[in-house]
Amino acid sequence: MEKLIITAAICGAEVTKEHNPAVPYTVEEIGREAESAYKAGASIIHLHVREDDGTPTQDKARFKACMDEIKKRCPDVIIQPSTGGAVGMTDEERLQPTELGPEMATLDCGTLNFGGDEIFINTENTIKNFGRILKERGVKPEIEVFDKGMIDYAIKFQKQGFIDKPMHFDFVLGVQMSATARDLAFMVDSIPEGSTWTVAGMGRHQIPMAMIGMAMGGNVRVGFEDNVYLSKGVLAKSNGELVEKVVRIAMELGREIATPDEAREILGLKK
Repeated sequence: MEKLIITAAICGAEVTKEHNPAVPYTVEEIGREAESAYKAGASIIHLHVREDDGTPTQDKARFKACMDEIKKRCPDVIIQPSTGGAVGMTDEERLQPTELGPEMATLDCGTLNFGGDEIFINTENTIKNFGRILKERGVKPEIEVFDKGMIDYAIKFQKQGFIDKPMHFDFVLGVQMSATARDLAFMVDSIPEGSTWTVAGMGRHQIPMAMIGMAMGGNVRVGFEDNVYLSKGVLAKSNGELVEKVVRIAMELGREIATPDEAREILGLKK
């Protein structure tokens, strides 16, 4: 099996310090959490940013400040800004961090029922526009999929020229689609040959899905965006603790951990 790429989703747009006091808001806190994950073995930092009061923002200047802080602490890490932003943001707002020249950024390939009345809207035109702009800016998309139909959209728009091959997918399970071995196997079997993939299990599904994904030869995402607990009822003290747990399991499964440069080679990125 290839070496394991670990992505750390360090804060997200929805989780707060009320959920876990270690959730980062400030530039310094985001740098600290990225560093903790990187030192534990993460090659990719999946990045949302916040204002100091915790309000999610896609402001380019705020992203730059956070990215500079992360690079100061972790010079070779891959920073993957989110273009998902938060519920209610415009397409123009969401795309701001891609103006900073990141190696990767996310591309949500469908509209998502996020809970209650919250809906992340991604129309066909939005998906195509985001794909075109990422391609023009030389940013590799991580295709975020929350159900099988989003894989079909990605394949459709790749054939139309909005996304390049080989594609890299992130299967986010436990939100709109259930998180089981059956579901993950179905998703993996649905992507084009030559694609790479990561699995992210939400909440209590994070570690079980990571274990299954590692055993299947895929990559994993952990972090406060998806889960704030180290184990049942025990809050994680840092994103690094969550990464360390995955690394321990990976060692038992015989999966070596990819460095950032090894991750770049696997994903076809240029530093």
